[in-house]
Amino acid sequence: MEARKGSSHKEKTTMANSSSTGFGCKPIKMYGNGYENMGLGEYPVAASSSAIYFQDLVCQAASGYAVVGIAGTEDIIGSLNGVFYTDATTSKPTFQNYLQGSNTATDIVALVNDSPLQQYEIRSNNTGASAQTDVGNTADIAYSAGGSPNYVSGATLDDSTLNNNADQQVKIIGVSRDPENSDLTSANVVWRVIINQSFFLDTTGV
Repeated sequence: MEARKGSSHKEKTTMANSSSTGFGCKPIKMYGNGYENMGLGEYPVAASSSAIYFQDLVCQAASGYAVVGIAGTEDIIGSLNGVFYTDATTSKPTFQNYLQGSNTATDIVALVNDSPLQQYEIRSNNTGASAQTDVGNTADIAYSAGGSPNYVSGATLDDSTLNNNADQQVKIIGVSRDPENSDLTSANVVWRVIINQSFFLDTTGV
């Protein structure tokens, strides 16, 4: 049967994913809620710490301070939204979307998307096709530092670590709903994930 003239129906097209560049863990929604309301927790960061870029994972360290989450790091709080501190040179209150390394301020506070039920999107570093059967697997991130001009995390999901392991950092719960980043037949698909190694849900200490 031929479609009527003037029909608004369009065939769904499949396209390659838009990029191979990582962007860390981008908050998208929480279970049971609508769009992300950007509720943030505040966590102290020690002076002269390593850099933490926008949407880097943030972890709780045994020192009592928040630190950047790299590959394999446990006790994950969430992902970084920004930092607030008093500039050690100008004495001015300062907000940035990332923490530069070796910042000597003594009152650094990381603002973190910290709900253990937070869903995130993260790009796979897989240079080939992915599969629907990857949903439900766990994985670690492949850490890559952010850079200018926007200082967004370069972290990706490390496809080589896909497994079923309670000690891994994230769990895949689905494919991105963004049509430009949801092509499983192409490289670098974007996954929806939750934190698997949550600081809040872990029943042991740091």
